[in-house]
Amino acid sequence: MTDWLEIHRGAAPLVVTFPHTGTDIPDGLLGRFASPWLARKDADWWIDRLYAFAADMGATTIRTRLSRSVIDVNRDPSGASLYPGQATTDLCPVTTFDGEPLYAGATPDAADIAARRTAYFDPYHDAIRAELARLRRNHGAVVLYDAHSIRSVIPRLFDGPLPQFNIGTNGGATCDGALATAVHDRCAASGHSHVLNGRFKGGWTTRHYGRPAEGIHAIQMELAIRGYLAEPDEPGPDTWPPPFDPAYARPLVTVLTGILDDCLAFATSLGRTL
Repeated sequence: MTDWLEIHRGAAPLVVTFPHTGTDIPDGLLGRFASPWLARKDADWWIDRLYAFAADMGATTIRTRLSRSVIDVNRDPSGASLYPGQATTDLCPVTTFDGEPLYAGATPDAADIAARRTAYFDPYHDAIRAELARLRRNHGAVVLYDAHSIRSVIPRLFDGPLPQFNIGTNGGATCDGALATAVHDRCAASGHSHVLNGRFKGGWTTRHYGRPAEGIHAIQMELAIRGYLAEPDEPGPDTWPPPFDPAYARPLVTVLTGILDDCLAFATSLGRTL
């Protein structure tokens, strides 16, 4: 653990990553942003609290406390777009999801981006690699579950309200089909809207580490925030983010607990065959 990176090591063959729950901004960067609120607006709010039960299941959890506006650890470090032709944000974003400028003046240049990558991106992914290797040695197979959420309606990014559950496996490339089917069926049984490889097919973490032939099965879950927060129609400094209410979130926690149970059952059964 560092002052910005949290790692909880579990013994089960499951790693849950939280790349976008952070809100910390280093002192030297804070004054460069147009406003602290804008710099924190697009966080995956309270997702680490929503999945607090994962550690009790024996999962390893990895979380950065840094705002994604400092550096987005779920983007391709080369700068290549994960969704060519569609609106998205960069390794070091310069706008919010709504297209609002993040910086009051100059945006990050190549040297600035390289420094942030060395300081933050690389250590985050070093931790993921180390934990996956540790669990692969012990179990043979492991599931990497990348946990996300996003506002339900963002016209610049997608049309209409987003489904409640958005499962990403990069078109089936990052995990065995049996795992994707189990998670999809669990979402379908919940009665909530759901989609497999829709608008969100998995970010860089899912695509980079998902290597089924090597025993690493990666899956991303993007949740519409309305499922666990009382989401306002329009986010503003006085209304965003909504507070986390465990009672409001409990029904979704029940579904998510089942999903992580499915991930563990899959990894455990596969590990026995390797």
